Amino acid sequence: MSQLPDSHVLAGVDIGGTKVAVCLAAFSDSDAPPTLLARLAEPTVKTGAPDALARQVLRLLDAACAGRGLGRGDVAAVGVASCGPFVRVDGMVEVTNPNICGGLAGAARGLHNDWTRVPLQAPLAQALGAHVHIANDAVAALQAERRWGALRGAADCAYVTWSTGIGVGLCVDGRVLQGKNGNAGHAGHSFVGDVAGEPAVCGCGNRGDVESLVAGNALPRRLGVDAPALLRAAGAGDGAALNEVRGLCVLMGRLLYNLVATLDLQRISLGGAVFLHHEALLLPLLRQELARYFPALTEGVELVRAGLGDRVGDYAALALLGADIQKE
Repeated sequence: MSQLPDSHVLAGVDIGGTKVAVCLAAFSDSDAPPTLLARLAEPTVKTGAPDALARQVLRLLDAACAGRGLGRGDVAAVGVASCGPFVRVDGMVEVTNPNICGGLAGAARGLHNDWTRVPLQAPLAQALGAHVHIANDAVAALQAERRWGALRGAADCAYVTWSTGIGVGLCVDGRVLQGKNGNAGHAGHSFVGDVAGEPAVCGCGNRGDVESLVAGNALPRRLGVDAPALLRAAGAGDGAALNEVRGLCVLMGRLLYNLVATLDLQRISLGGAVFLHHEALLLPLLRQELARYFPALTEGVELVRAGLGDRVGDYAALALLGADIQKE
């Protein structure tokens, strides 16, 4: 990345299916995570006109700046780590995420809008200027984990988030995979096997893909209980809940194995609210599941907690802005 103009601060935007967070930060040096100066978050807007999401980002950015006595002009660059998938319209990224766009799966998904995509890059670039950098949130998190977190030194690795949705960022031979529209890593919309009963519908319209079976947003519809309640019960020794959680880890374990078998990975960093809040229960089950498969491919593969923890979303957005931006 070319050197950006001098300025006081950088901004990071983390867009998920549950919340939008905006932070202001300054880099202290090239080896340390950025210093966070301010952070605001609120539930992701899912009603109104399709540009409501971009307007929410700008409103939160203005509020964060105002809290520091700053304006938009004091921000050198903005990194946006957004849930995907993406489409490109006139060369600009628009978001077609199944947890935001209710028009993808229709009324069965329960979102109160008819959006099939929402503009993001064009309205942000118009309001903020040229220095807006957008990437899939899991791909951006992968870059943050490689730079400051648990994937440092790993040339063949992945970041996997188990949260509202299921997201993946991939790196092979030291190269981060992007794809034609920046959608490489959308393994949450792949299939890992059937389960009993009517296939669950994903927000994308698929029936029975990984996200529709194990994601945090799917469990109330599929199992009649939300993820925190189910995992708390399992952690407390409830046998029925523990059996359900083991079933979830079988499905996630298949996804992890498919990534390892396809890309010959050495290390996978795991994040997301579902995983991070229940790591003690889930990580051993996932390691056990991965170890069940073809040892020639899986032996020695590391499953680890995201080194940046629950701040990986903030750092993911900031990781898009390059190593050459320094604190004044």
